[in-house]
Amino acid sequence: MIKKIAVIGPESTGKSELCQHLSYHYNTEWVPEYARFYLDRLGREYEQSDLKLIAETQIDWENDKEEYANEYLFCDTNMIVIKIWSDHKYGSTDKLIEEQLEERKYDFYLLNNIDIVWTPDPQREHPTMRKHFFQVYKKYLEDHNLPYAVVSGIEGERKKCAVDAVDEHFTSEDDVHS
Repeated sequence: MIKKIAVIGPESTGKSELCQHLSYHYNTEWVPEYARFYLDRLGREYEQSDLKLIAETQIDWENDKEEYANEYLFCDTNMIVIKIWSDHKYGSTDKLIEEQLEERKYDFYLLNNIDIVWTPDPQREHPTMRKHFFQVYKKYLEDHNLPYAVVSGIEGERKKCAVDAVDEHFTSEDDVHS
């Protein structure tokens, strides 16, 4: 059975790079963030209804990649990120996203810390709110009793922190089930 790991966190915390590294390290698949692909091609400001389309395709991409994964599947974002973004920007979340939060299960979460330098990008909206969003993600994970580790460090340290967290979580989980 494939173990799904969602990499979440504020903007510009290296989620995509970390997913790529982890997929290479574990010789498996990773799911890119569909929102980036979608918004690059939108040609207008996005609206709340766009978030539902983003969520649906993110789910499809995840389902497709899961078929080819070996042991782990690393997901660059998930419904938590879309919900937190929608709640912040629009004050509510589409019903489909809420339903998927309940239905879609992940075995582990990596929460990227804000200890790396902000990199400007046309899709990034809140360079001064990373601490706020980090706390919101952390609170969500804790309130829902979801297993997670905070990933910190610069470059190689960050990657090592993530690998160590994955290895430790699944080794200790295997020990419990033995």
